[in-house]
Amino acid sequence: MNIICVIPARYGSTRFPGKPLVEILGKPMIQWVYEKAQASQLLRGVLVATDDLRIYDAVESFSGNCVLTSEQYHSGTDRIADAVHGLEFDAVLNLQGDEPLMDVRTIDLVLQTFMEDAKREIATAMVAIRDEQEFLSADVVKVVVDSQGYALYFSRAPIPCQERVVPSAQREPVVYGFKHLGLYCYRKDVLSRFPQLQPTRLEQIEQLEQLRFLEHGFRIRVAETPYDSKGVDTPEDLAWVKERLEGETTT
Repeated sequence: MNIICVIPARYGSTRFPGKPLVEILGKPMIQWVYEKAQASQLLRGVLVATDDLRIYDAVESFSGNCVLTSEQYHSGTDRIADAVHGLEFDAVLNLQGDEPLMDVRTIDLVLQTFMEDAKREIATAMVAIRDEQEFLSADVVKVVVDSQGYALYFSRAPIPCQERVVPSAQREPVVYGFKHLGLYCYRKDVLSRFPQLQPTRLEQIEQLEQLRFLEHGFRIRVAETPYDSKGVDTPEDLAWVKERLEGETTT
C-alpha cells in the first residue's frame, strides 16, 4: 500500500510554546520524530504539516519535507487532511510531532495491523501500564478494547475503574490498564471525512480528538506493543525524554 506519514507540528502549544523546535542532543525535536518515521520500510514518504514558518524552516534545514497549513485548525487530524489534499496515497500515518521516543517497531506494528484487513478504517497502538501513578494520571490517555481488539473508549480517567487491581494470570507484574500511544493510520476516505464531522460531546469533555471517530461510528483497531513512548507536553517531560534519547544513542 502507498502509505505516507504526516507529522502535525504547531508552534503555539499552551503548556510548551515552540516545543517542536527545542533542541535535544543537537537536533530539534521535530527532526527526531521525522527520522523515526524515516526508519520505517513500510512508509513511502514523510511530511511535516505546520502552521509556523519557524518550524517550516527548521524542517527544510535538515532536508525534510514540509507544508504550511492554516492556523485555524484545533486538531492534528484536521491539519493533516489539509496537508495531503491533492496527494496520491492509500492511507496516512499520523505521528505526533512531540513523540521523539516513538519506536519504529511500534510504527511498523500499526502499519501492519492496518494493512492486514482491506476494510480497516483506523489503526493505533497501546502499551500496558504497570505503574499505578501513571494509571491515575490525567496526562496519560487510557484505552479499553473489545474482544477483537477494537477501541471501546479513550479517557484521561483510570479506565477500567478498579478499586483494587488483581494480578493477571497472563501478565506479571500487575497490569493496571493500557496507555494509548499517539499515532494513527487512517484510510484515505476516512481521513477526508474527518473535517466534515461535527465535534462531539465526549471529544470536548476528554479533549481527545479520536473520540470524534468513535462517536460517529468508525472502528479503531488497537495493536498492543511492548515499546512505550512519552510525548513532550512540558519542560519536565523534555528533561526525561532527553535522558532516554541519550541512553539510546550511547547503547
